[in-house]
Amino acid sequence: MIFSDEQISRIHRIRDNMRITKVVATRAVKTKNGDFFVGWSAAWDTIQEDAGGLGADLIGAQDEAEEALSTQRGMTLADAKIADLILGMQVDLQALNHALAGSGISEEDHKRASAAVKRNYGQLLANALANGSD
Repeated sequence: MIFSDEQISRIHRIRDNMRITKVVATRAVKTKNGDFFVGWSAAWDTIQEDAGGLGADLIGAQDEAEEALSTQRGMTLADAKIADLILGMQVDLQALNHALAGSGISEEDHKRASAAVKRNYGQLLANALANGSD
């Protein structure tokens, strides 16, 4: 697909002004002794609630000043990618902890996998920080 210069400009403008207010990560460790699932979400400095959640009946009741403020509270896409790596690493480690606690994996497997998770995410974070997380 070929985009016009105007379309490319619009995509870049939207991407550069996008603000992420929530990062979600889920993991499952599947073993012969069972499956161990962890799901976490992290919200960034925001007043926005999930649809249907607490305050859902007040959505649309914000005045323009509050609405403008809430749109400025999100993360940039580049920062959200880094936040995703941070949260993802923690969820991976927690899933391994659950698998160890539930006797799904051995202590040795836990140590080896945890070290690999930290090493791999450390490299991904270093790359994301060096490259501006494009």
